[in-house]
Amino acid sequence: MQQLSLTDKEVVSVKSLLAEAASQYTSVDDPDFLINAPLIAHELPRSVRAFLNHFKHAEPQPGACVVSTHIVDDQKIGDTPAHWKGRPKVSPTLEEEILFVLFSSLLGDVIGWATQQDGFIIHDVLPIKEDENEQISTGSQQIIWWHNEDAFHPYRGDYVALMCLRNPENVPTTLASIHDVKLSPHHAKILFEPRFVIRPDESHAEKNRSDMHQPLGDGDALLEDAYQHIRRMHKEPQKLSVLYGDPRCPYIRIDPYFMDPPADDEAQSALNALIHSVDRCLKEVVLQPGDYLFVDNYRAVHGRKPFRARYDGTDRWLKRVNITRDLRKSRDARPSCKSRIIF
Repeated sequence: MQQLSLTDKEVVSVKSLLAEAASQYTSVDDPDFLINAPLIAHELPRSVRAFLNHFKHAEPQPGACVVSTHIVDDQKIGDTPAHWKGRPKVSPTLEEEILFVLFSSLLGDVIGWATQQDGFIIHDVLPIKEDENEQISTGSQQIIWWHNEDAFHPYRGDYVALMCLRNPENVPTTLASIHDVKLSPHHAKILFEPRFVIRPDESHAEKNRSDMHQPLGDGDALLEDAYQHIRRMHKEPQKLSVLYGDPRCPYIRIDPYFMDPPADDEAQSALNALIHSVDRCLKEVVLQPGDYLFVDNYRAVHGRKPFRARYDGTDRWLKRVNITRDLRKSRDARPSCKSRIIF
């Protein structure tokens, strides 16, 4: 996997940039910050801008890369929260979150979901006691089966990114690239056909519903519409293809844990072949504090190995954000052209 580590000189430059930004903005959800983030990102070190620009346009293998910054003060960020709810007005990880959005802005526009974590742009990935056996990022004792992020949704991000704040037990993130998958021409042809169903995953489930942190004028009605849309996707899922794009170098859209068995044996055989091939080429990456992992959500799948959480404030703590290269495609699902939250 391609990895870029900031030099000491670059770290000093980035810290100065973050201090200036944090003096102007108290949240990465600030609409003004989100508008200005691509401009501020121009002031990042050229090495970072070149690295992520290459990742975006050249689509190098294996469909994931890491920027290592070493900019995390373990004492300053405080304990790993017990839950993502009840965030303080000003996050103790504000500067790290600002940098996360600045890096992401070099790939596209960050987006969030009304049906995930109160509509915040950046999500907390941390163990929650009542979720420990759930197939969700706040679980711990279950494997998070490899998948494309929000594979069920037409407005899913082009990239999903993870920022590591704390990982004392070196819990690995799992990754696999469609480039490494081996399929027969017959199976590949079937996987390009709309014969498969992916249902919404647990992170969008209404049981995790909470009030929006920044209600709009008709925010309650919009949120209810969003959950109705998720319910329709459960009841009446559309058939879709698992592979798409150029047959010589395809993109992938899959989430086996939340897929229905195909209606015919031929499609099931092709899906099984794909799943087994991905399993064989799955690799692990252990993120360390200050690591920013960017995964091409069209070309790679990701997951996580299980671990035993302590719930004592020292557990693994990551942040996650979704990035789109075409913000306009979701315009019918956002309250305004400036909004980054999909309802």
